[in-house]
Amino acid sequence: MYDTIIVGGGSAGSVLAHRLSAKSTHKVLLCEAGQDTPPGKEPPEIRDSYSGTAYFDPRFHWTELKVTTQVVSHNNPEAERPPLRKYEQARVLGGGSSINGQLANRGAPTDYDEWEARGAAGWGWKDVLPYFRKVERDLDFDGPFHGSDGRIPVRRIPREHWTRHSQAVAEACKLAGYTFLPDQNGEFVEGYFPVTHSNHAEQRVSAAMGYLDSETRSRANLTISTDTQVKQLLFEGTRCVGVKAQVDGREEEFRGREVVLSCGAIHSPAHLLRAGIGPVGHLREMGIPIVMGLEGVGQRLMDHPSIALSSFIRSGARMNEHTRRHIQVALRYSSGLPGVPRGDMFVAVLSKSAWHAVGGQIASLLTFVNKTYSETGQVKLASRDPQAEPIVQFNLLSDRRDLDRLMSGFRQMAALQMSAPLRAVTDKPFPASYSDRVRKIGVVNAKNRVLTAIAAALMDGPAALRRYMIDTFVVEGFTFDEVMSDDDALEAFVREAAIGVWHASCSCRMGRPDDPMAVVDTQGHVKGIQGLRVVDASIFPVVPCANTNFPTLMAAEKIAAAMQ
Repeated sequence: MYDTIIVGGGSAGSVLAHRLSAKSTHKVLLCEAGQDTPPGKEPPEIRDSYSGTAYFDPRFHWTELKVTTQVVSHNNPEAERPPLRKYEQARVLGGGSSINGQLANRGAPTDYDEWEARGAAGWGWKDVLPYFRKVERDLDFDGPFHGSDGRIPVRRIPREHWTRHSQAVAEACKLAGYTFLPDQNGEFVEGYFPVTHSNHAEQRVSAAMGYLDSETRSRANLTISTDTQVKQLLFEGTRCVGVKAQVDGREEEFRGREVVLSCGAIHSPAHLLRAGIGPVGHLREMGIPIVMGLEGVGQRLMDHPSIALSSFIRSGARMNEHTRRHIQVALRYSSGLPGVPRGDMFVAVLSKSAWHAVGGQIASLLTFVNKTYSETGQVKLASRDPQAEPIVQFNLLSDRRDLDRLMSGFRQMAALQMSAPLRAVTDKPFPASYSDRVRKIGVVNAKNRVLTAIAAALMDGPAALRRYMIDTFVVEGFTFDEVMSDDDALEAFVREAAIGVWHASCSCRMGRPDDPMAVVDTQGHVKGIQGLRVVDASIFPVVPCANTNFPTLMAAEKIAAAMQ
């Protein structure tokens, strides 16, 4: 019998396991479907400051998970279905924090005031800031916005260590009138800045590394069970009393006084649905006995829609010897759309687009809608089989304001791209698409290493050959000139190429007891169910203007404090 069983050893699960097991009489079981990352023995791909190798390594993914990002028409069943895309959801201890881009963003104060307005009492900016500070150990700044003794170190790459490409983007931003911000996690204002990342001495520090260190693992009351896939939540009436799991091929049952789902915004709602907690119509359709009708389970899934403008980087402006961090600078700006908060857009500047030789030659201005209004995504079951991945529909551009801002954002990035500082270090800009072809060449293997080495050598040759190769083998469907001169072509490109940035959230939202779409209360308790909580990005009332890892760590710290 455990006091707490945590399902999912990602960012939230790692925090909860560390905090709850600090009390020696509280027995904690942490179940993680993926592999362990033992202290000092983490796979080198995960430790790497450059995230592109871990991110594309299928050893660390739910490899069968596929999603749609384009809007699904529910009113027109004859409409062509959008294409399925592989979704790199982490399956490894530390979860997304073990494979993500290590960006340590918090979001805007207005995000959390909106959380409170939407029914998450006690989650306003003044309430969450102490927990953001509790997460971090800022190596560069102190003061009221920063933590000094948290489990996750954060730092920034000094400007003198940036690539010439990153320096050129910064110069272009300055010429465009943007302000330089030394600290993106200080006052939330517009400008360009060195990216804050969860990394120390050129090594990733995942949630597992920060919270599940050797000292924590030595606690007699904490059991970490990796390669353990939870198949079923166990109930007595409306009380959750444990889980059934596959452990190294064996089926085992674990009993607990409380179970916490920390599986992320795709798999946490899927667990609830399989357990009979969710929209009544969908549960009946699947033939699942209803334990509790909660219409919000799996509904209003969100992510940040994004598109990229890429270009060839001239040889002297590529990655250098100072750092393997390929995202060194970013820009936060305002679209100016009426009624939209300031700082609603974000541009991550990539001085390398993939681990392989061609990736080292391609830069990207990755633009995403930081404050998105598209919240009609959903997670549904395809089957009652716990091995089957759910149906995931992000419906990314369901709100026209998001489409319009991506189109205007592309034009603004094109203006930066065509400025003198960037023209001096790049060539051949093109609208980029994260297509299946890009995914396949991005898989880490010997064949791709050889193919890209040959292609890269040719691209470093004569300009005419380089441009031919980019047009023939890289560009898919739309050229730069086409989308810049034709609004219809630009809209078609954005609709087709827009993807999320792996910030799945909001599918089990916190809210007021009388909100029919709320799934959990402000401490993560599932409504109408005893002994069951959800603690991960799925409980966000709305996705914040940030990469979601640090908001998830914050939420786990805040709820862990309430549980102790």
